[in-house]
Amino acid sequence: MNASRPQISSAAPDRDCPLCPRLVAYRLGNRADYTGWHNAPVASFGDSGAALLVVGLAPGLKGANRTGRPFTGDVAGDLLYPTLLRFGLARGEFMAEADDGLSLINCRITNAVRCAPPQNKVVAAETKACGVFLAAEIAAMTNLKVLLALGGVAHGAILSVLGEKKSAYKFSHGARHTLQSGIILADSYHCSRYNTNTRRLTGDMFDNVFHNVVEIL
Repeated sequence: MNASRPQISSAAPDRDCPLCPRLVAYRLGNRADYTGWHNAPVASFGDSGAALLVVGLAPGLKGANRTGRPFTGDVAGDLLYPTLLRFGLARGEFMAEADDGLSLINCRITNAVRCAPPQNKVVAAETKACGVFLAAEIAAMTNLKVLLALGGVAHGAILSVLGEKKSAYKFSHGARHTLQSGIILADSYHCSRYNTNTRRLTGDMFDNVFHNVVEIL
């Protein structure tokens, strides 16, 4: 199974990653406006030996961009982390801060794009540029069984870095795809404020996704 994964070796982006000019400009502006915040590419969270990799879209301005930990400090994390705790994929207490002592169990979390984008929206060139880091992330996880894509952008980014045909794996909430490598790609709507406020994604819908993921693991 490992032989079909991308053979890309790359470090995670450093604090002043120059790959995406629009994101660099936004980052510099945020450093001036919010001097005590992380304001840099956000590193993945969790053990690289895990069997589950959760892939989100990008850091939120007042969430991970502030705290330096994926999905920490915004509404998306307020749904994601309690769900991980309920399903035995995390331990400790989630306090929405990077130093709350929470740890993950057999799970790792990353984003398709590592820097906060304006209006929480990335463009295709940024997803492509950051793909080198997602590819390296996946390649390094030798025990990986399940990729959970939170949203269509993450779904597409995963397929791109793995060299899969997007037309063969349509995104839909609750879908489960077996990739050529044998890894399972599971899909969920993103746990964003918009999706939860509009009830496009409910707590029960999110729980059902994780029930299926844990069943595979």
